[in-house]
Amino acid sequence: METKIAVFKGKEVRKTIHNNEWWFSVTDVIEALTGTGRSRKYWNDLKKKLIKEGYFEVSEKIGQLKLEAPDGKLRLTDCANTETVFRIIQTIPSPKAEPFKRWLAKVGYERVQEIENPELATQRTKALYKAKGYTDAWIEKRMRGIAVREELTDEWKKRGVNSEPEYSILTAEISKATFGLTPTEYKNLKGLKRENLRDHMNDLEWIFSMLGEAATTEIARNNDVQGFTENKDAAQQGGQVAGLARKNLESKTGKRIVSSENYLLEPQNKKMINGKTSVKSIK
Repeated sequence: METKIAVFKGKEVRKTIHNNEWWFSVTDVIEALTGTGRSRKYWNDLKKKLIKEGYFEVSEKIGQLKLEAPDGKLRLTDCANTETVFRIIQTIPSPKAEPFKRWLAKVGYERVQEIENPELATQRTKALYKAKGYTDAWIEKRMRGIAVREELTDEWKKRGVNSEPEYSILTAEISKATFGLTPTEYKNLKGLKRENLRDHMNDLEWIFSMLGEAATTEIARNNDVQGFTENKDAAQQGGQVAGLARKNLESKTGKRIVSSENYLLEPQNKKMINGKTSVKSIK
């Protein structure tokens, strides 16, 4: 279990990985936003208020997870994931919580805009990558990769593959056949933890990743495969197409495509240039 400390305006907020996502100490969040020295009592009163407001699922959304207490021991603590924490923040009547509430309102408004005009979502995604320091050329490849991935998942849905676990298995089959590594093994190679693997690929890694997924889509469509088992075979075949192309290029150049390089999101001192990472000194 991975546990860490987040800091908000000088206040520590304990967090831990649960169900493959961050969960935060509710009482720590409350103390950070209200300044109260009785965060447990505040939380008990707040739960009653949440229920009165119609959030009847609040108890189901809270998990008792072990976090390090001030005495250094692990103790069960009320925790919630990001979505639930945001809902709790909406109910806190504190001036310190207002910036979060305004931000949530802005995000909600932008989401409605994106539903009405999907192109806005693409524009905002590009802007986010740009703000993180990615080059325009890399961003264009990333957006193309997203489109190829969406086309593949849409095809899977049409062919009887509907759950995220099944998507993960099929994706692993494509990656294994393309690169000789599953996504988890690939992330380990690059020294990544919760970061998105695709955000850390260079040009050639991206090209072969897209080829594997595009080939899988084409094979599934042309062979009219149905169900998980047949789609798994198609995923292996699609990955093999990309894998053979990768090996052919490696034999011609004498260089491996699979790279341990990654793009850690530190735009103030790193820049992705032509698929490689250059480090700039901080003055």
